Amino acid sequence: MTPILPASLALALAVPFGALAAAPSRTSPPSTSPSELTALRQEIEAMRTAYEVRLQALEERVKIAEAAAATHNAAAAVPAAAVAVAPVAPVAPVAPVTVAALPDASPSLAPAAASSAGGANAFNPAMSLILSGLYTRTSKDTANYAITGFQLPPGAEAGPGARGLSLTESELGFAASIDPWLRGAANISLHPDNTVSVEEAFIQTTALGNGLSLRAGRFFSAIGYLNAQHAHTWDFVDNPLAYQAMLGTQYGDDGVQLKWLAPTDQYIELGAELGRGRSFPGTDTGRNGAGMAALSVHTGGDIGSSNTWRTGVSVLSAKATDQDLLATNAAGDVVTNAFSGNTRVWAVDAVWKWAPNGNATRTSFKLQGEYLRSTRSGDLVYDVTKADRTGAYRATQSGWYLQGVYQFLPQWRVGLRTERLNAGTPDYGLNAAAFADSGYRPGKNTLMLDFNPSEFSRVRLQFAQDRSRQGSADYQLFLQYQMSLGAHGAHSY
Repeated sequence: MTPILPASLALALAVPFGALAAAPSRTSPPSTSPSELTALRQEIEAMRTAYEVRLQALEERVKIAEAAAATHNAAAAVPAAAVAVAPVAPVAPVAPVTVAALPDASPSLAPAAASSAGGANAFNPAMSLILSGLYTRTSKDTANYAITGFQLPPGAEAGPGARGLSLTESELGFAASIDPWLRGAANISLHPDNTVSVEEAFIQTTALGNGLSLRAGRFFSAIGYLNAQHAHTWDFVDNPLAYQAMLGTQYGDDGVQLKWLAPTDQYIELGAELGRGRSFPGTDTGRNGAGMAALSVHTGGDIGSSNTWRTGVSVLSAKATDQDLLATNAAGDVVTNAFSGNTRVWAVDAVWKWAPNGNATRTSFKLQGEYLRSTRSGDLVYDVTKADRTGAYRATQSGWYLQGVYQFLPQWRVGLRTERLNAGTPDYGLNAAAFADSGYRPGKNTLMLDFNPSEFSRVRLQFAQDRSRQGSADYQLFLQYQMSLGAHGAHSY
């Protein structure tokens, strides 16, 4: 035997034992530096974020596919009122999430740097921009607008607004899921006077269970039907007179909102709110307790495959302290009064929607109406800059509107709205002699025609005969455009 052969055999036998000796012990963990641990944690977080984004995209694809199937099948049932869906008629541009634009969620494409350098988070939150412009022509001066018999704060968003061309309220929106339990949303309003305000900014639970949902932050109250809807979803350029006179056009507040959806075939939803009370008919006085409380109950359902309905009743209570109000006295002069006391606003709303076999792509009809009743009780300081005289104040006022919108072609809609107000007979106490009761009841009739080239755009022509001011009518003409950029979620029923 040559000496090379034994040496080769010895080397072959020694290699496995050498490798075994070099391998780390199973009972002793490998040494890892803090930087490596941080990188691993970042990679895990990036993978988790990418997975959540991909899951949301898949859920959106399922929704889009279901909507397409429902359109293709004319016998599909109309969604129940309990489900938050886009209205029967296309009331707002809605941009679905495009799955192709989302990054791939595979671990190999989600490095540790993704969580800090964009990656999956580049599409979280979803962003949208609603652009809106308006041309207004009126027969009466809008600078002196007032609703006869109703006292409103200076600067209240009531009336047709400025004449001529203007940029109306545009909206910048953000929305995203925060984690498996919470989502967040914010809407920033861009006003024609170059000011910016936070319209809504809140967090909301997504996994409380038992039909419960909790919202905290700044949001529109759920009172009535129109109040919770953003301006670009309205079927007319402006909100009804009853909303302008009793809720300052739209009531929003900082607070908490709890809703409960009953586990029944019949849609039943209960809501309760506590708020700061900063908006009209309340005032922000820096109190520790709540300045506003609201309760609501709504119910609805389907009638066959072509009809859906919803109705409800709500009540909002608010406190005011030294609230400046503009009014016209018996001599016809505009004075500034100050109100301190409580206000309670009741709202009864009803909505009915029709689309043949649930298919609203060609034709549909929506009929809605609301009745609002406001009671104010407290003290009124008459003409704070001159007379400065305090007296008791009691007032019960009401208003209603009824409107119908008919989609007669896939891209065309026509609408008609009529409305009335009743100022009641306020009791001014010691200041009764300073005010005259004319018994006038403001009213308004409005005709609207809009064209929707796509789900992202709308052009609207509106004509109104406004008799909110005692005397001759104000004839108003509006030409409005609304355009949606980016991803914008579906609106409620």
